[in-house]
Amino acid sequence: MNSSASRPPADDPAVPDPASRRSFGFARAWWYLGPAFVASVAYMDPGNFATNIEAGSRFGYSLLWVLLWSNAMAVLIQYLSAKLGIATGRTLPECCRDHFSRPVTLGLWVAGEISAMATDLAEFLGAALGFYLLFHMPLLPAALLTGVCVFLILLVEQYGFRHLELEIMGLVAVIGIAYAIEVVLVHPSWGAIGRGIIVPTINSSSIYIAVGMLGATVMPHVIYLHSALVLPRREARDEIHHGHRKMAALDVLVAMNGAWLVNSAMVVMAAAAFFGHGLTVTTIRGAHSTLEPLFGGIAAAAFAIALLASGLSSSTVGTMAGQVIISGFLDIKFSIFLRRLLTMIPSLVVIALGIDPLKILILSQVVLSFCLPFALIPLVMLTRRRDIMGIHANKRLTNGLAHACTLVILSLNALLILQAVGVNF
Repeated sequence: MNSSASRPPADDPAVPDPASRRSFGFARAWWYLGPAFVASVAYMDPGNFATNIEAGSRFGYSLLWVLLWSNAMAVLIQYLSAKLGIATGRTLPECCRDHFSRPVTLGLWVAGEISAMATDLAEFLGAALGFYLLFHMPLLPAALLTGVCVFLILLVEQYGFRHLELEIMGLVAVIGIAYAIEVVLVHPSWGAIGRGIIVPTINSSSIYIAVGMLGATVMPHVIYLHSALVLPRREARDEIHHGHRKMAALDVLVAMNGAWLVNSAMVVMAAAAFFGHGLTVTTIRGAHSTLEPLFGGIAAAAFAIALLASGLSSSTVGTMAGQVIISGFLDIKFSIFLRRLLTMIPSLVVIALGIDPLKILILSQVVLSFCLPFALIPLVMLTRRRDIMGIHANKRLTNGLAHACTLVILSLNALLILQAVGVNF
């Protein structure tokens, strides 16, 4: 995401007259909707497909509660990120560089880059799989085609950042419609869905997938990105900031809850289609090939279309986030197209070596879960400080909830480490 994307010129055709932004009604709300939808793409990326399919296939509806609470944390976290950008006019990485020591900043940058690379790997592989499933083309040419498509999507930004937002929102709509079709076709058990959402259950066999679902739902790279996405709408007066904050909160609530419904639909589809038929599906290709004989070609096509839309949109967003991370932490101007070119290489290597994409996707989500505290802790530390945020500093309740989110994430990661060294619970 280049500087012109985060701070578009006043004559950008996507930016309306300031007076019109202060009026009330649907037009004003519509103009503010967008940043959280762009961020929400990361909550519906191919990594979510991998973890949600395995969760539903192996454990039925029992892990739906993880998505509910992960989404509640995501709403709070993305709101804090948006608020930081609105209050300071700076991105989260820039604020870290401003207020933390150089060694701490470099450490946070390394964690941010790891999260961006893990995300990029998952998203690029997902889009390539989408092309493979839809058009039966080999994975390596599909990956190259993915790179071309992402470059074309990023080019839309040249016509104004709002145009890129709308394009990504359109891809989000495609994902949502595709999964609405899936849920209708598989005829799930609504009573079991309700129990899965309300009643938390977890054990040693499901903890790895549960942490992966958390890593796939609360994404560190879009914590950094969201603080940049709100900047095009920012104005330098506190009374305007109050209105902007309220509209940003609405944006987050609508977008994140939409992402929660899509994620839940993924688990529901896998639970009804696979777990309900005594099938354990361990690959995305297996999920696609199993859907067709069970529920027909429409179900298989909807699955592939959703995966392709998810991979293309999230790969674009991941590239934008990576640029925000490197430019913010290191104060380096880096071409977004060069970053996209460089970050294609690990995905192409994985595909060329024939490594199972689903295993890579799930592993990437666990890596993201471990990277998450390195984005979340600085965000909480900065947004609670009145000398940075002014009147927009976190209230006591907000701080308490943010601390609770951080504690839950760290606790789940600790459980995963204990399981990895052979401790059963």
